[in-house]
Amino acid sequence: MERELRDTARRLLEDKTVGVVVGYSWNRKKTRTTPVFVTKPEDAERLIFNPLCVNNLSVYLTRKYPDVRALGRIGIVAKGCDIRNIVVLMAEGQIQREDIYIIGMTCSGVVYRQELWEGELKPEIMPTKCHNCDVRNPHLADTVIGERVSFTPPETPQGVVFDRIREIEGMSPSERWEFWMGHFSRCIKCYACRQVCSLCYCERCITDKNMPQWIETSAHPRGNLAWNLIRAMHLFGRCTFCGECERACPVNIPLNILNQKLAMVAKEAFDYSSGYDPEVHPPLRVFDPEDREDFIK
Repeated sequence: MERELRDTARRLLEDKTVGVVVGYSWNRKKTRTTPVFVTKPEDAERLIFNPLCVNNLSVYLTRKYPDVRALGRIGIVAKGCDIRNIVVLMAEGQIQREDIYIIGMTCSGVVYRQELWEGELKPEIMPTKCHNCDVRNPHLADTVIGERVSFTPPETPQGVVFDRIREIEGMSPSERWEFWMGHFSRCIKCYACRQVCSLCYCERCITDKNMPQWIETSAHPRGNLAWNLIRAMHLFGRCTFCGECERACPVNIPLNILNQKLAMVAKEAFDYSSGYDPEVHPPLRVFDPEDREDFIK
């Protein structure tokens, strides 16, 4: 796959189909992968792809710094789960399909640390999103690299995130409040979750607005609760469960549980799952007189 990826990137840069290829490369010690921006055909040799390629590179499609859009048409190396974010960005008018060249990579799953990988992927070391992934074969791409992966996701979602969701659903309201306030109390307002998310693309975030002050900036329970709940609501029907927010959180707040529960609500209430069709908009962006109302209390 790496040889084909490098040859594809080199060809795209040589014939100027793209001005830059956003992909993965090794860090200096070759213990982790890191995003890389390749602008010269000869530098395509730096590109790699393996189970450590966790980063959702679609975040660079909406960031002003570094502004890769200034380099010309963007070629982006993307797993199926990353492509779901790209689809949401297209549905919301943040990027145009013709402005990007998607190099889709077939994927059997990822891991977060090389010491857990050991050259072999095992279910117990993969994140929950990989256990239930239905886009291991890219569903939207200009070029697909890799052999087709044969995998059928379980009918009932499996993994730690869904186990915790079911556990929390069995709690009383007071127990749920105690659970979430216990986690939110650790928030230090670093906004790493916002910065790593390609769907948090507002030029001025609500946290930066102070006339009026919507969210208190200091890290205390009231402000922390407001920030985490508002961000979760802003991602309702949009989050694709890429898991980058929780992975980036320095205090290990279980954001995947919150976001995935809202995704389950969107599916149940509106029969909508994000990131599959760029022509279909998230439910809170459109109105249909036939929308269900029985869930409104």
